[in-house]
Amino acid sequence: MRPNLEVDLAGLRLRSPVVAAAGCFGTGREHVGLVDASVLGAVVSRSVTLAPRPGSPPPRVAETPSGILWSVGLQNPGAAAFVDEELPRLARAAPVVVSVAGGSLEEYVAVAARVHAAPGVVAIEVALDLPDEELDRPSFCARPDRAAEVAGAVARLAHVPVFAKLPGFLPALAETARACVRAGAHGLSIGGGLPGMAVDPARRRPALGAVTGWVSGPAVRPLAVRATFEVARELPEVPVMAGGGVSNGDEAVELLLAGAWAVQVGTAILVDPAAPATVAEGISAHLAAAGLRSPADLRGRLALPGEEGPG
Repeated sequence: MRPNLEVDLAGLRLRSPVVAAAGCFGTGREHVGLVDASVLGAVVSRSVTLAPRPGSPPPRVAETPSGILWSVGLQNPGAAAFVDEELPRLARAAPVVVSVAGGSLEEYVAVAARVHAAPGVVAIEVALDLPDEELDRPSFCARPDRAAEVAGAVARLAHVPVFAKLPGFLPALAETARACVRAGAHGLSIGGGLPGMAVDPARRRPALGAVTGWVSGPAVRPLAVRATFEVARELPEVPVMAGGGVSNGDEAVELLLAGAWAVQVGTAILVDPAAPATVAEGISAHLAAAGLRSPADLRGRLALPGEEGPG
């Protein structure tokens, strides 16, 4: 019997554990005919702010030996235009998780108020790895109490599940994750890039227009696995969507074994639009070979030193 890839994230049912990471599916236009959207459990939108933002200056992407270095910024048309123009196209492809962003607590709440009840929206991802302009801090997740304040405010407003997005390199990751859940977050989204920079020696200039950016791709996968394991061990009953360098089924299974409930695919889509299908097929093949019925059967089957394997 072919495994059933449907997953249940504590009430949020998705047809597949494969989720397109924030912004990597584009606006709904770019991947028409390129990505088999039927294999996606959901699509995470690009991060949406209240007013339009232009994003980072070009160039925005540079290759690295083990992934890409990027800085897109928060380019988006603003919440109102997103709901009217982009969301309907995205929703025709797959259920939509809207990534909400801002520079202040008030802006996050205002964006969530615009998007949470729109047709096709099944959840909200609160991007907490952005600069906190209101309190002049490097990010909203720099302190657990601030991350919880923002995630909780959005959760109290929204009629759909809210996932707090936290970077895997956060020093107080488990503490911050726990604070967000206590504040009302339904689940957690763990992943994102590592801070990085590249220089063009011939031109003696930074490779990115924004000077610094984020490293994504294969280089960050071990970090994602560790971060997922750390959070899932502390909060085993909390749904976790994890991502970082996933391009095939085995790499997705790594994260599922570490405790993820669903897996986000990002950079791989930019390299190969068929990556979500490759990942989904790989997960299905692994389940079939192991005699398992669904991705949920992989959680808790990680054999730690001194323990017996799953057999």
